Amino acid sequence: MMHDSLSVLPIAEWGLGLRRPLLIAGPCSAESEEQVMATAKAIAADGKAQVFRAGLWKPRTRPGNFEGEGTEGMRWLQRVKDETGLRTATEVATAQHVEACLKAGIDMLWIGARTTPNPFSVQAIADALRGVDIPVLVKNPINPDLQLWIGALERMHRAGIRKLAAVHRGFSWFERTPYRNSPMWEFPIRLKAAHPELELICDPSHIAGSADRIGNVAQQALDLGFGGLMVEVHNDPVNARSDADQQVTPAAYDAFLEGLIFREAAPTADMRDRLEELRDLIDQLDEEIAQKLGARMDIAERIGDHKREHNVAILQPERWERIMGRQLRLAAHLGLSPAFVREFMDSIHRESIRRQSEPSGEHAAGSPSYADQGRDA
Repeated sequence: MMHDSLSVLPIAEWGLGLRRPLLIAGPCSAESEEQVMATAKAIAADGKAQVFRAGLWKPRTRPGNFEGEGTEGMRWLQRVKDETGLRTATEVATAQHVEACLKAGIDMLWIGARTTPNPFSVQAIADALRGVDIPVLVKNPINPDLQLWIGALERMHRAGIRKLAAVHRGFSWFERTPYRNSPMWEFPIRLKAAHPELELICDPSHIAGSADRIGNVAQQALDLGFGGLMVEVHNDPVNARSDADQQVTPAAYDAFLEGLIFREAAPTADMRDRLEELRDLIDQLDEEIAQKLGARMDIAERIGDHKREHNVAILQPERWERIMGRQLRLAAHLGLSPAFVREFMDSIHRESIRRQSEPSGEHAAGSPSYADQGRDA
């Protein structure tokens, strides 16, 4: 599927004195002037953030929960900028939010995970921003849908926003994981592959869901080349009115940043030769893998022909269970994760079923899969 080319500016050219890695910190919600100022002054004192974040409008799952102080909090963010020198950022979900933020001089806006999935809402925000020169961060949608994420970025870009970045905050998923939101790193990686010029920012707070896991998630993001972090920091997390478990104190924020390893965006000259050597090996192995997969599918197709000739059902679940068991045992010896092997083998299985279900020579890339029809290879 073709996408708009996103001609965006690097962080250093946003005109706000920012740099990579971009560090954004502040409470989930702006709860009071005292809370906002205490948190901002502590963050500024440590010198470990460039932007202060605080939610003014909080879309909650159920009514009755704290939904933010709204425009009343604008004055608090203005005080933050005046008294600490930190830039300010908040979430917008409507055109009215955008107008209020622009009037108050907020430096940066972000679109939240509940807004990104709604093209009508995103377009309304884009229309309100048309002709405005302000950085906009777009969080991934709640559910793992790359097209919705890209679509929201494209709408901002078509409105003329060139100071644009994506924020990865994980996805709601039905499987039980150690995280509040499953990181599913393959989605931001695919987004970056489609748009290499686009900067990725990680929100480890929403992925982790608990203060003790934020550091590990942040390091994973940095190892993957993310250009910054957006971390929820509160002067009194225990008594926070929203997302208390995933917020850290300014002191804890400072401590976990000290423990992170920040990677270079690109290899230095003396690394390139060795990298090219290793990448050449990967290219050779990838070619061998593709050739072997092609040969495997040819054999699977012949098996399908043989089954049809003898009036035998394509699906043989016992056979597939034996294959999977063997591969999982082999994976344990090779240091491969069971989840990866299952996903990889399931993909192979779906293609094998498709090839076996069609007469020889009639298969074509992109045909429907038969993943739900059974287990065979």
